Amino acid sequence: MTSTSVSDAVPARERQVSDFVALSRTVQESGLMRRRHAYYWTRFVVLTALLALTFTAFVVIGPSWWQLVTAAVVAVLLGQVMFLGHDAAHRQIFESGRWNDWSSLVIANLYAGMSYGWWQHKHSRHHAKPNQIGVDPDIATGALLFHTEDLAAPRTGLKAWLTQRQGWLFFPLLLLEGLNLHVSGVRTIFGRGPVKRRPVEITFVTLRLGGYLALVFWLLPVGMAFAFLGVQLGLFGLYMGAVFAPNHKGMPLVPPDLRIDFLRRQVLMSRNVRGGRLTDLFMGGLNHQIEHHLFPSMPSPNLRRLRPIVREFCAEHRIPYAEANLLESYGIVVRHLNAVGLAARDPFQCPITAELRSAR
Repeated sequence: MTSTSVSDAVPARERQVSDFVALSRTVQESGLMRRRHAYYWTRFVVLTALLALTFTAFVVIGPSWWQLVTAAVVAVLLGQVMFLGHDAAHRQIFESGRWNDWSSLVIANLYAGMSYGWWQHKHSRHHAKPNQIGVDPDIATGALLFHTEDLAAPRTGLKAWLTQRQGWLFFPLLLLEGLNLHVSGVRTIFGRGPVKRRPVEITFVTLRLGGYLALVFWLLPVGMAFAFLGVQLGLFGLYMGAVFAPNHKGMPLVPPDLRIDFLRRQVLMSRNVRGGRLTDLFMGGLNHQIEHHLFPSMPSPNLRRLRPIVREFCAEHRIPYAEANLLESYGIVVRHLNAVGLAARDPFQCPITAELRSAR
């Protein structure tokens, strides 16, 4: 039996699994999975120092509209804090799962005032099956419509008008995402569902949010305090959305019952954002989304070096590898959301479905 016929006899699924095994072996041999303790400790210390300086500036400036600049700085720093928490949650920092868990609790709950348990549950489901309808919570129908698969009837009236323009409204709506992230976390840790280390989460989040609000309303007049919180939460949500949206929005959607191997699932549903070191800093390394989804426990500063290895491997195996610069990726997201919004005028657009409906 020739090598070609032997290869042909191997089931396609086994060949696909072996593809990822081969890539994983190459990555392991490259040494890119090694921990970067000095990098992460430096990042943690620098962010802590910058937050302390910003807190000092907030107190020194006092009741002044210049505090809106402070609010913007806080929003950016907390975004960087969440990137660090994201890496800890993916076991990128320490070998010990316990150390990573506690790092995430301190960073997310105590520093940023968000629930680590809520975010981890949501994000783990996304990583397991990105862009799979009915499974990935990041494409679940809510204020925005990412697909029309579960739309039972056409949207009409004001709701339809807004949905048809949801791409243009996407970034303004992100100004509410910061508040939504906090509310979702608080509802989870004070809810009835299972939460690992619930007392710790409640204690950390209560201290962070309670202390933060007390300080803001103690130091600033009520109107100025609300303005400060509005700017800080609005820009924080905008920052988070501007980083996470380009990674998967506008990429192929997976039907609920479709089975696909791990390698192709992660590559085909993800998009990288091209750019240099400033892009890495702005996006916390998540611009290398394909590599991150393939090797989520790899330290984020190593993803840039992994990119050419994965690109070459995908080219050899004829697996499409999506990349765009930041502005291009935003354009893709806006056009995709508008297209879905227009489709919401009639979710039964498929010609075959329409034909069946007319025959009834």
